[in-house]
Amino acid sequence: MAVSQEKITVYNLADLKNTSDDAIPNYLNSLKFRQSHRLTDVRLALGYSAFALAAACFGWDFKFGFESTKYYTAAAVAAYTLLNGALTLWMLYVERGTVYVGTAPSGETLRISTSTKKNVPTYFVTVEVQEKDGKKEVLKISRAFTEWFDAAGHFVAAPFQTLLASSLPVVGKLDPKRAAAPKEDGGAEATYTPEMLDVLAQANVSVVGSAAEEATGSEAAGTKGGKRRKA
Repeated sequence: MAVSQEKITVYNLADLKNTSDDAIPNYLNSLKFRQSHRLTDVRLALGYSAFALAAACFGWDFKFGFESTKYYTAAAVAAYTLLNGALTLWMLYVERGTVYVGTAPSGETLRISTSTKKNVPTYFVTVEVQEKDGKKEVLKISRAFTEWFDAAGHFVAAPFQTLLASSLPVVGKLDPKRAAAPKEDGGAEATYTPEMLDVLAQANVSVVGSAAEEATGSEAAGTKGGKRRKA
């Protein structure tokens, strides 16, 4: 079972989501999906264009002064506002949390969006599948992060890949071994619920506190036992 050497904080939803998001293209591309970067390219183009405009505005103001460039600066501010507005709308209404777009060797196209809810350790996945004939289907998946993260915060690839292969037929056809894998064989080696993790954390604090008290008591007893003998 492949276990990542990197650890994340199991209480940080952003880390859990980002690590899971990064694993999606790694897995699907290994199955010969052809990934599309169009959404990311447009977002980067809008962002870098706004940055370049701001840098140019600073440059000509520094070199020629404000008075001689104030009309250009006003136009640049308006253009910058439009670019950032377009970037915001693009991310909200076009990307919509999309983390992967790719085409299978058989011609189906997948668009995968992910999200989380505050204080809920669950991974919500929406998959839009477009067949070769144009027919579309939307699949929704929700699973606890503890299914593919162990108690120490290591990402375990096998159960995550099994989730995708068993939930998405187009993926399962390309990885039938994962699609048919029993759930108990794909789980993380040491899976804990959030409640169990809280109990473990409290237990660790208690152990550390007890050890400190014992050490303090021992020092005090040694002090009361008498003066040290001179060498």
